Amino acid sequence: MRGIGARGDTRTRVRAASALATAKVMARTTGAFYVLGGVLGLTITAIAPGDDGSRLLVGTAAAVALVLGLTLLAWGPRMPHTLHHLYLATATVLVTIAVHSFPNLVGGITLASFYVFVACDAALFFAWPQAAAHIGFAMVLCLWVLPDRGLPWWSGMIPAGVTFGAGVVVGILTRMASDADIDVLTGLLNRRGFEKQLNPAIDAAARGGQGLALVLVDLDRFQKINDHLGHRAGDAVLQRVADTWLDLLAPDQVLARFGGDVFALLLPGTTEQAAILLTEKLRAAVTMGCSAGVTSWQPGESGSLLISRADVGLYRAKQAGRNRTVLESSRQLPLAVELREAIDRGALDVHYQPIVSLTEDGGQAVGVEALLRWSSNAQPEVTTEGLIRVAEEYDLISDLDELVLRRACADAARLQESFASLDLTLNVNVSGLELAEPDYAERVATILNDTGWPADQLVLEVTESELAAESQTAITNLHTLRDRGVRIAIDDFGTGYSSLSRLATIPSDILKVDQSFVAAIRSDSPAPPLLGVIAALSKSLDLQVIAEGVETEYQAAVLTELGFALAQGYHYSDSHPVSELINDLNDGKPRIGTSDDDDSLSASGWIPLG
Repeated sequence: MRGIGARGDTRTRVRAASALATAKVMARTTGAFYVLGGVLGLTITAIAPGDDGSRLLVGTAAAVALVLGLTLLAWGPRMPHTLHHLYLATATVLVTIAVHSFPNLVGGITLASFYVFVACDAALFFAWPQAAAHIGFAMVLCLWVLPDRGLPWWSGMIPAGVTFGAGVVVGILTRMASDADIDVLTGLLNRRGFEKQLNPAIDAAARGGQGLALVLVDLDRFQKINDHLGHRAGDAVLQRVADTWLDLLAPDQVLARFGGDVFALLLPGTTEQAAILLTEKLRAAVTMGCSAGVTSWQPGESGSLLISRADVGLYRAKQAGRNRTVLESSRQLPLAVELREAIDRGALDVHYQPIVSLTEDGGQAVGVEALLRWSSNAQPEVTTEGLIRVAEEYDLISDLDELVLRRACADAARLQESFASLDLTLNVNVSGLELAEPDYAERVATILNDTGWPADQLVLEVTESELAAESQTAITNLHTLRDRGVRIAIDDFGTGYSSLSRLATIPSDILKVDQSFVAAIRSDSPAPPLLGVIAALSKSLDLQVIAEGVETEYQAAVLTELGFALAQGYHYSDSHPVSELINDLNDGKPRIGTSDDDDSLSASGWIPLG
């Protein structure tokens, strides 16, 4: 079977007898046979009477067996698989020397029982053809050596027959037992076999104080292969993935087929970050997408807890859009700890950047986007995107999303209450993980009710690449929110998994064109053709479009000419805390789309310049 390797791992594809054929078990078992045979040989050589043979030669053979046994116990786990064949053949020869040269004929006959050790060892650890060769070699020598000592020709039949019978029985029972630990299709360990490897790995990590990581990997959309191409094609994919990944693993790394299209990877002496890097390497080596959950063992944790935590990470990876790795760590980074404390204290800021109309009363703000702002002491250089990733990886995103949405709705209600003539929409980003939670729509409704912000003035922005159209929970939440008046914007449009089918599947009202397209608008080159296509597409689908990242007057003019109605960027204003917005409004400071001496508030929107 594949999966049991030359050095006792799941990397090297060697046809082995069973899941027992690991380097450690082989070394200990064969070494113990050698040591036992050596000790017994030395003992009876010393005490047995007679001088028919060569006591010195038999003692030397027993001493050699003892030394070889000790070397196997000490260094066997690091020896190549093929070397065990040499050890076993040598053992057969040493037994034959002892039988042939023992100073007492009766003792020589009894020593023939050691051939059974050879048969059992071969049946335990080698595939049937190899085991049969070793057992046959032992039987031939047994049938030769006893008659050679003057006994009848049939004298070797009993010990040879016992050797054969013991080898066959042990081989059959071993294979029956180990079949329960092996996945027949891929030759990898199955879930049962993997869990048997897990507890010893945890014990070794505890003794050595080394790291231990565990990864669960799911093949994305594998069911479609079975449905459209048949189960035979699906089986071929599983075998190809297993073969590809086996070639990339180190000797001590254990790969198993955990169930269906889920693979498990046990990584001794590996940190979480190293496990993530290896997982990305495995993903890059196959053509189909993979979702993965990564975690690491902490002292005192059980194997079942470790698997459960990796499974949570795998679930979150699939809910976040698939084809990604999510760390479900038991140890929080200093940044995650600091973020947790900041969320608990409410010590995060929300700033607001205007969304500007390019059509009627051009230049006036018709909405604001809420932007998270926080400065970390543990990692001052962290970006907002990095902060969101940490929140998602350490299960903080739910509390963070709720804090930002509640703060933004409260601030917007405060702003509108102070200036009744304002009629602004509030755009707030939502994590794909949150949108996939069954109660998300109800939580949004609760926040709107608590803060008094109208649902029809709220826009939830979902990053396109984070929204899995296959997630029925996410789609249901979107429909529920839209039925209640909330509008949905697909953020960073054009950089994720853009397709007409997804736009038709995902309920949405607004597209936010990624700023990379706007940045490509330069006076020395034509506007990117895709911008015109997106503008035309939005009209056909009756969707509003917002161009992000507008930084120059020329970009704004080109977007207006292409037919874009809304824009956002530093050309119009930076982001501001709500208190500054209120102060600026009270002070009548410059505003978008009006002259400096015009202090009137426009009914269509009013926001101060930065």
